[in-house]
Order: sequence, then C-alpha cells, then structure tokens
Amino acid sequence: MYGDCEAISSMGGNLVVSSETLFTSTFQNPNFSYLPLEPLPPMIPKEENGSLLRGKEEMKSGSESELQETTEQPLKKKRYHRHTAHQIQELEAVFKECPHPDDKQRMKLSQELGLKPRQVKFWFQNRRTQMKAQQDRSENVILRAENDSLKSEFYRLQAELSKLVCPNCGGPPVPGGVSFDELRIENARLGEELERVCAIASRYIGRPIQTMGALMPPSLELDMNINTRQFLEPMPPPILSETPSYPDNNNLILMEEEKTIAMELAMSATDELVKMCRTNEPLWVRNNETGKEVLNLDEHSRMFHWPLNLKQRSSEFRTEASRDSSVVIMNSITLVDAFVDANKWMELFPSLVARAKCVQVISQGVSGTNGCLQLMYAELHVLSPLVPTREAYFLRYCQQQNVEDETHWAIVDFPLDGFHNSLQTSFPLYKRRPSGCLIQDMPNGYSRVTWVEHAEIEEKPIHQIFSHFVHSGMAFGANRWLAVLERQCERIASLMATNIPDIGVIPSPEARKNLMRLSQRMIRTFCVNISSCSGQVWTAVPDSSDDTVRITTRKVSEAGQPNGLILCAVSTTWLPYPHHHVFDLLRDERRRAQLEVLSNGNALHEVAHIANGSHPGNCISLLRINVSSNSSQHVDLMLQESCTNKSGSLIVYSTVGVDSVQLAMSGEDPSCIPLLPLGFFITPMELMNDGGCKDEANGHNITTGSLLTVGLQVLASTIPSAKINLSSIAAINNHLCTTVQQISSALSNNCIGSCNEGDNGKEK
Repeated sequence: MYGDCEAISSMGGNLVVSSETLFTSTFQNPNFSYLPLEPLPPMIPKEENGSLLRGKEEMKSGSESELQETTEQPLKKKRYHRHTAHQIQELEAVFKECPHPDDKQRMKLSQELGLKPRQVKFWFQNRRTQMKAQQDRSENVILRAENDSLKSEFYRLQAELSKLVCPNCGGPPVPGGVSFDELRIENARLGEELERVCAIASRYIGRPIQTMGALMPPSLELDMNINTRQFLEPMPPPILSETPSYPDNNNLILMEEEKTIAMELAMSATDELVKMCRTNEPLWVRNNETGKEVLNLDEHSRMFHWPLNLKQRSSEFRTEASRDSSVVIMNSITLVDAFVDANKWMELFPSLVARAKCVQVISQGVSGTNGCLQLMYAELHVLSPLVPTREAYFLRYCQQQNVEDETHWAIVDFPLDGFHNSLQTSFPLYKRRPSGCLIQDMPNGYSRVTWVEHAEIEEKPIHQIFSHFVHSGMAFGANRWLAVLERQCERIASLMATNIPDIGVIPSPEARKNLMRLSQRMIRTFCVNISSCSGQVWTAVPDSSDDTVRITTRKVSEAGQPNGLILCAVSTTWLPYPHHHVFDLLRDERRRAQLEVLSNGNALHEVAHIANGSHPGNCISLLRINVSSNSSQHVDLMLQESCTNKSGSLIVYSTVGVDSVQLAMSGEDPSCIPLLPLGFFITPMELMNDGGCKDEANGHNITTGSLLTVGLQVLASTIPSAKINLSSIAAINNHLCTTVQQISSALSNNCIGSCNEGDNGKEK
C-alpha cells in the first residue's frame, strides 16, 4: 500500500544467537538512504504492427497519427507511428505535474514536441486510462489476498468450532444441522417446562422455588455484524500509567432533530473547507517577510456565513488561521480510515493529540467512511507543562468529492455552536472553527494533503518563553499538523515494508515490527507524561532559573511502566543555536557520551539500527551500555528513537532489560515491557524584528534559535502510596539543571571549534 522502502547496507541472513553474543558486537553507523517508492516506469504503448483498428481500438492506441489515404489501395488505412523517446519523456514529465492539461497547455506541448493537439489530447487520455488500470490491478491483488486470508481464517474457525466440547455434557456445542433459531425455540420450551416443574414442586415443599433463569446472567446476543470494518495494520492504543478521565458531559448526545441540522451544517462546513483550501487572494494574503499565508478575516466573513454563529467576535478571543500543503507517503483510503478512528488518530499525531474519543456516531456513511459524521472530543497539547492544553468537542465529517474530474476526500471539523451551550469548557476557552484537510491521491500512491486550521482562542497570558511559539501559530497551526503527519506516514511506511535490510541483531521482520511498536509506545508515553494533559498538576520549583522547571508525581500500578511512585521533571531553555545542531548533538550516541550527566561516564555502542525516514536522524536504535565488562550479566540496553521535521525534533530513550528485548524479538507481545522514557523536545524559533526592535525571549535579544525541553522521569518509590521527600525533588532538579548546562557548553564548544576551523582555513 505504501510501496517498498530501501536502505543501504544489510546484514545477510536471519540468525538466532545467544544472549551472551547478542549484544557484544559493535559497529559504526553507515549513512542511510530511504527510498520508499520507486518511480513508475514510463508507459509505452505496444505497436499494432500495421493492423486495422476499428471502433474503440482507435482510442486505445498509445500513439495517434494522421489518417493517410493512398490511391493504390481501395481501402483506407491508418498508419501509426511511435512517439520519439524525447516526446515520451517530455509528456511523462508534464503528466506527473498535471495529469489533466487544459487547451493552452496541450497547444504549447504540441508546438514544442511537433505533435498535433489532438495527438497530445489522446496521449493524456490513454495515459490516465493506463494509470487507472494499473491502480485497479494493484487494488485487485490486495483485495484478492485479503479475500484469501479471510477464507483461510473462516475455514480455520470452522475447524476449531468442530473441535469444541460442551463443558457441561462433554458433547459437541452445536449439533450438526441445528440452527440457532431452532435452539432458541427449544430453549424457550425448556424454560416453560422448568417453570411448570418448579411450580408443582413448590406446592409439595411449601415454599417457592427460584428458577435457574433468575440465577443466571442474561444471555449474550450472537451478533455476527459487530466490527465489520477491517484494518490492514491495526495500531493498538498505547498503555499509559492511568486511564484518561474525560470531561463529564453525559448529556452531550444529539437528538434526531439535531442530527438533521448537524448534517446540513456538515455540508456547509465542507464547502467552506474546500474553498479555503483552493482560494488564494484576497482570502489568503502572503506575508512577504515570513513567507506564510495570513487569513483575511474581513474577506472570510464576507464569503462565509456560519448559520449558528450568532455571537460576534469578542476582543477576548484571538483568531488563529493557517494553511499549508504537502505530499505524504500514504494513500487517501488509509488516511481517511485513520481520521475516523480516534485511537488511530492519536497514534498518527502523538505530539499533538493527547486524548481523543468518539462520543457519538451520528451517521455511519457509505462503507463506513464516505458521509460519516461523528461527535468527537479531543485534547491538544504541546510537549511542555508551560503551555495549557486545548480541549474541544466538535463534529467531524468525511466526504468524497469529485472536483475537476479528480477525486478528493474532505475531512472537516466544525463546532457545536447552537447545540449545547452548557458544555464544560477548558481553560483557556477554545473554539474550533471549520478546519481540516483536503486529500488527493497521486499516481505514485502518495497523497497531496492541503490543511487548513482555523480556531478562536481565549486571550490569556502564556509563559514568556513559549509566547511567540503559540501566538505565531507554530504550536497548533496547519504547518505543525502537516509536518507531524508527513513524518508519521514515513514511519508507518517503514513499519509496513518487508524488504528493508536492517543493521544489527534483528533476527526477523516480526522482531523488527515488535521493536518499532515498542518504540512507538515509548514515544507516546513520553509525550503524554511531560505535558499538562489529563489534568496533570505541575508545581514550579522556586529556585529554578527563569521559572521554567516544573515537577509532578503520579501513581502507576498498571503494566507498561514501572509500578510505584514516579517523579517527573520538565525544563525548557532557549538556546542560541539552530534546532538541527541541537538535534545532531543529542541523537548521536558517540557525541552524547561526552555529556557526563547523560552517560555516567559509560560509552554507548549501537547494536541494532532501523531507518524509518528519509532523514538520517529518523531512526530507532538499540544501544549497549557498560561495555567495559564482557559478561552478559552486566549488559544494559537502551532503546532510542529520534525523529525530526520542519516543526521540531524528538529524541526519546529508555533503558530495557536484555530479557525484555529478547522477548520482543522472539515475536511475543511487547506491551507488557515496562518503559520509563526520558528525552528531549527541540523546537525551532525564528523571531522577526519589526522596526528594528528586537524581541526578547528568556532574557536574550534574538532573531533565531531553538527551545530545548528536557523531560526526566525517575521511580521514586516502588510503593504507589509513598510520599515524595524534598531530597528527591532537589536531586532531580540539580540533575536537570546540570543536563542543560552541559548541553549548552557542548554546543558552545562545537560552535567555537567550527569557527576556529573556518578561520584556520581562511589563513591557510
């Protein structure tokens, strides 16, 4: 579905080794290249060898030529000529950019290539037909494989059912040839007979006898239509320390008359989203300084009238609107499926969506997606307790459209204005206006996604260090949504691929998938635990610099994390260095080993590597610690994942036991492996100067830099009900401050070293 992924360098063969030799070999990381999909080969039509083509065969020919009459032959014959290699190359290049050229473009092509406009027109028609046929064949292969798999599963279940034994009588559970309807009738007859016998017996013993039906729980309905939608690669919800508690709005259910109004609003919101995605000026005005598009609010009010938007804009609300477009490695069907499933949506945006659930399905739609309307709840977060989360109830509508002979999927979220005015709202108040994305399939299996994010947020003060990040729209804008989506699609494509030659001690493709799922849960757990989602209460450390250090505790008694009382500390610091410089320092195990506070003086060596993105920093690594001892009893392992995109970077790691890693690599479920992740969230910051005045952030007069958020977690006590003491708080605070200082010093030394090398080069 996503295409095949390729990576340079491989370890031949699938080997099974012992624990002593599994993690004792070291190697250096090569450079990796990531080629998710090979470009489609040029479609060259076959020559018809001069045969007569009649009827529809004239339209199927790969190259049109003129009809020439000859005086020597009584019949009119058509002579066809192949296009030259240069002509085909130019036509293919144009087709990749624009599969539906207009008359002007076809005329220009005909003049440049020496063809007639009619020939160009027919070539593009045939090329689109061939592309559609090729996609149909690919889909048929996938559907045929799914059908075979379902048949095999059906036959297996039938065989298992025939082997079942009734626990009461030891006989078969359902006799052959007996239907469930007959069993229900027989059950009702026996129930009546039982009541009659109990009534007769009660007359003799002088007291009523309770029937077995009153003692037994009600029977379950045998509904075979539950969960009819099947997914290719289900992404299970993450195991978190505590079950998230959602706001108590039990009365938030739309009645039948409200559902009709909601469907009408869905059509209006979809029309608004499509126009906002396709319309440029004067609706969207590009800022020449920043290069970003800004929504013209007056033009928006003139173009769109929201039927239930009776309240005028207040000065207490600030409007955030942004638009962005990008190509992602995922087809539209899989994307739409992820958006209509709350758990998959959370997995797709782990650093943006903290919690999400479907409150009510208002309309099932066609085939479960087209025309689907749901009432959703979501909590959006930034990976820092200094930024309040944004909670909202909204309606999500999904519709397939045909625009200019092209199929698009529109996914629009719009507010509940006018339905329920007594909702429990969050702080600050967050109103989500019609927002969403327009998804268009591309010929190579990718999708072009145009994202529009439009919301009104209550104007409340935010911590100074994150003020520009939030107010500029970088925190919750379309650019960040699309950057995270592009990165996650690359990761999922790597998970689905079967021909990536990984490096290190990964014995099988199933072991590779388990290791990637374990790392995904680590990322998800880290993102949720260092933000202010789920009502986590954070306390400021009084003696912290710039008032940016926050601490909290939580009790854990479920699987997936160490049981006990966990102490978490988070700090954010502004650094005068580009975010990719900070990312390169922290993701490289050889450079990070220079930081004493992070390595404890131990060297780190990579024993397994999974490349899961086009950037070399997008990878999962299994690192070996304490290599000074060759005994397997002293081996400690570290699971690390690093990922980067234009909106920021993440480096998350956690220590794991050798037995846990071997459990995952043997194909067992890794959800029970306890993880206590630590890591870094790096955000690029580019502040613009207006009128020669410099902005200030964290006491620095700057124009560019990055925000470094460090999140540390420690198991303070194995007893969940234990009380935290001041010495533990002081220890983790000192560790956090030392970490930031060593990172700043390392970046400063690297900058000075690179500058000195440049000066020496100039002198030479």
